Amino acid sequence: MGKPVLPDGLVVVVKRDCETCRTVVPVLQQLAAGPGITVYTQDDPDFPGDPAAVHDADLGVSWHHEIETVPTLISVENGTEVDRTVGWLRTAWEALTGIEGLGPDLPTMRPGCGSKSVDPDLIDELRVRHGGSILQARRIEVADAEDDIEMMFTRGWTDGLPVVPPTEARVMAMLDGTTRSPDEIVATVPPDLVDVTVEKVAIAAVMAGCKPEFMPWVLTAVEAVCNDEFNMHGLLATTMPVSPVIVCSGPGTRRIGMNSGINAMGQGNRANSTIGRALQLVVRNVGGGRPGEVDRATHGNPGKVGFCFAEDDVTSPYGTLAGQFGIDDGVDAITVFAGEGPHCIVDQLSRTPESLANSLAHQLQAMHHHKLVIAFDAILVMGPEHARVFAEAGWDRDRILFELHSRLTTPAAELARGADGITEGVPAGLEGDLPKFTPTGLMLAYAGGGAGLFSMLIAGWANGAKGSTPVTRAVRY
Repeated sequence: MGKPVLPDGLVVVVKRDCETCRTVVPVLQQLAAGPGITVYTQDDPDFPGDPAAVHDADLGVSWHHEIETVPTLISVENGTEVDRTVGWLRTAWEALTGIEGLGPDLPTMRPGCGSKSVDPDLIDELRVRHGGSILQARRIEVADAEDDIEMMFTRGWTDGLPVVPPTEARVMAMLDGTTRSPDEIVATVPPDLVDVTVEKVAIAAVMAGCKPEFMPWVLTAVEAVCNDEFNMHGLLATTMPVSPVIVCSGPGTRRIGMNSGINAMGQGNRANSTIGRALQLVVRNVGGGRPGEVDRATHGNPGKVGFCFAEDDVTSPYGTLAGQFGIDDGVDAITVFAGEGPHCIVDQLSRTPESLANSLAHQLQAMHHHKLVIAFDAILVMGPEHARVFAEAGWDRDRILFELHSRLTTPAAELARGADGITEGVPAGLEGDLPKFTPTGLMLAYAGGGAGLFSMLIAGWANGAKGSTPVTRAVRY
């Protein structure tokens, strides 16, 4: 539908649910008796009654003519607006109409009310109805008697939890969260190697429950996992219980309300929960990565629904994980890591950095299996109370990592297959001391509540060319 043409002369847009609009009815009657006026009413078709009004039932007139406040008085010549005023201000109405003595019994001025066409509950639907859709995705018709949420379960579009129906209005609102064009290709998504556009990512973000301001983070996460370096296809195909872990940092995490403190890796925070979920829905619904098909995890883990959290980079004594990979302080960034669900490390008694380093090293050595070394990476998410022990001793990130690595070497003979009566282990015949991790295979992050002498271990999948390498990206808005 094209833009409705306003009739020449004076035009006013009002609604009954506006005290100022009701106040200016005598003025409208004055104008109707003189030069004449066309009245559009947004809500009650019988308002103001005298003069009679045209009911702007679908708000097309209000939307196309950008009515933000009612009453709005407009002067039209040859179908073109030449002037307008909003609310009630006697001098402004008299100047626009050329008539003196309007509303002599009314207050001199009174502010207007918000137009229905900018109502936050209506604006997305109005944009679809009157603005024309820019979306290219295939439409799915749902019968009136059909439950759309159950339909999406039936068609296999969910991760086992209900998803939000991605209506055109919701998807277009989601696209407002990024400056990127809806038809821009974000990545080629494994395992089916399907190109995904910004629009398709927005659909997944709606289904996951994201807010528009989360979109840049979701887009960046999709880019970060869909490449040979991260190896999302291999991550799906492995029988290990791993999935993308998204670690976020920067001032943008606070702007969108991410949780880096109490229960940072748990439930209850919309941004944390839905950003990771949106990524997984892209991989599932666009890339075809479904459990029991390409996804072959023996047990899986709850993080496969979505695993995303923020670091507390404001109080961190050693910066951020993104900083470990070269991202400058103050830059919004994510690091994606092929990891399991978090495992709690408890040490309630260590008050020296040496004791705590020994304690953490014992837990790290046992990751996956104490006799398996070098093949797996890990993220150690330090809680504030553990981090404080190191900070008070002056240990920075490099020192902490150096001290942990130095405690994580074991004679090859003790790790060999058959040693200690355990068949698992490294091949026999290796000599010297073997490290648990490669020089860059142990990473530090910082998150969690201020109380509790705990840290969290996120164990990784196979590293290197046959596995996955962590990928860090600055967030692109």
